[in-house]
Amino acid sequence: MSAPDRISMVDKAVTAWGEPPDWVRELADLADREGQRAAAGRIGYSASTVSMVIANRYGGGDLARVEEKVRGALMGVVVDCPVLGAIGRDVCLDWQKKPFAATSSRRLQMYRACRAGCPHARIKNGVR
Repeated sequence: MSAPDRISMVDKAVTAWGEPPDWVRELADLADREGQRAAAGRIGYSASTVSMVIANRYGGGDLARVEEKVRGALMGVVVDCPVLGAIGRDVCLDWQKKPFAATSSRRLQMYRACRAGCPHARIKNGVR
């Protein structure tokens, strides 16, 4: 007896979205090539989040943030960081999430820059 055919993540995205946005298709392509867990690791989310996004059922979270992480990690979108220069959008978002810690001068510079009106910051009133 053979194993049942598995639907591809791209097919799942097309079924759920109609014509999926380019970033959803990119995420689905990666999940097909390397698996959901690997795709999740690349964008810093769980495999279940990847599945819900592809299936257009990610209602409880910040879909725009997931999109930005995919665009940075998988599609090469970069931003001009006032401290580091050109960095991936996903890296920018990761820096914004870090809490205050005076562990290094770079970390302190990044914490302040992300909260001092950086045009790429998604932090409002000191809260991300």
